Amino acid sequence: YTFVNERLAKHYGIADITGSEFRRVSLTGTPRSGVLTQASILTLTSNPGRTSPVKRGKWIMENILGTPPPAPPPDVPQLEETQKAAPNASLREQLELHRKDPKCAVCHQQMDALGFGFENFDAIGGWRDQDGKFTIDSSGTLPSGESFKTPAELVKILSDRREQFSRALTEKMLTYALGRGLEYYNRCAVDKIVESLAKNDYHLLHLVTEIVLSKPFRMRRGEGAKHDPSVGS
Repeated sequence: YTFVNERLAKHYGIADITGSEFRRVSLTGTPRSGVLTQASILTLTSNPGRTSPVKRGKWIMENILGTPPPAPPPDVPQLEETQKAAPNASLREQLELHRKDPKCAVCHQQMDALGFGFENFDAIGGWRDQDGKFTIDSSGTLPSGESFKTPAELVKILSDRREQFSRALTEKMLTYALGRGLEYYNRCAVDKIVESLAKNDYHLLHLVTEIVLSKPFRMRRGEGAKHDPSVGS
């Protein structure tokens, strides 16, 4: 399910919604399911004028799987150079040419596969079957060997990685709660929270509770108040 008002419902292709008030609606029978098919995320991970499978794949690796790719080498050619060399090719074909460089292929093999899985959604998250003259191909195979043909099938693959996602989410929420990046000595706390989550069906409320009760949160050091010499001790 999701929450929409009339304007967002039209964007999502959901009928019979009127008014500006947001209400809960079922996504059954639509191509959407979960945060990865929300227009907000799909827009965030696009370029101003087109989709970006690279940005979408990178976002998933960083925020869903907790496996951020390394920074690209400084001498790797930009995609724009490939586009100029093959202006009549589809975006998928252009990125395939880009991956022929061994320095690019290592990271882009997984990143591009994840991103292209959502190519049916345009740069602002609307559904499409065509990109100009090209028919959209959202199929792909992950390095794990798992294959998919549609965005829904890719979402199902990712949703089955509950332990991996729960660890990534735990690390990000604990980082937010502490107001700093995690250190190696926080690993035990993260492991304990993830283990507890698995025993409690991965409920979000339980995650928040475990973070608040965790040793790093309870023992965090607050910033000392700055002494104002104009105020008496």
